[in-house]
Amino acid sequence: MKNELLTLMKQRRSIYALGKKVDQDNAAIADLIKQTIKEAPTAFNSQSTRAVIAFGDAHDKVWEIVRASLRKVVKDDDAFAKTSAKIDSFKAAYGTVLFFTDMNVVHGLEEQFPAYADNFYDWSEQAMGNANFAVWTALAENGLGANMQHYNPLIDADIAKEFDLPENWKLRAEMAFGSIEQPAGDKEYMADEDRFKVVD
Repeated sequence: MKNELLTLMKQRRSIYALGKKVDQDNAAIADLIKQTIKEAPTAFNSQSTRAVIAFGDAHDKVWEIVRASLRKVVKDDDAFAKTSAKIDSFKAAYGTVLFFTDMNVVHGLEEQFPAYADNFYDWSEQAMGNANFAVWTALAENGLGANMQHYNPLIDADIAKEFDLPENWKLRAEMAFGSIEQPAGDKEYMADEDRFKVVD
């Protein structure tokens, strides 16, 4: 059996020590991300995933929005100091991909195919997962580390305002990426017998 994809999957890890020592230019990285999302499968070929690819000041602004939003809800100063340090680690990265679901697409399919209406949001989440994984793996193949965060819906309104986004774009995840300053540790796996069943 060929295992090139499996090899690439093993390269994709959550990298939290990220930096700005990136050889590729912004246009090449953005094109890779766009092409990868375009090829990620979606139910009914709905193509419901949207993305904002932020570099430079825009990347910094994402994480300052996160910090300001968390300051409003984390009242304890010591706890916020720890949270703020975590935000600094994401801001230290080279860029951020903000992933969204276009809810107009979801609602349109609900109306077009009422028998499946209850499923379309779930299917859009599957599409989102496909896009997240594909982008993460493509970045890893090119020597870039990444980690996935979920500060939505806390930051949704401020992100939409900052980047002038349509109301129908629903934020689902934030992926910081950059140079790998420290590799991930060993990955632990649960026992196969607890996870899989092969039948014939």
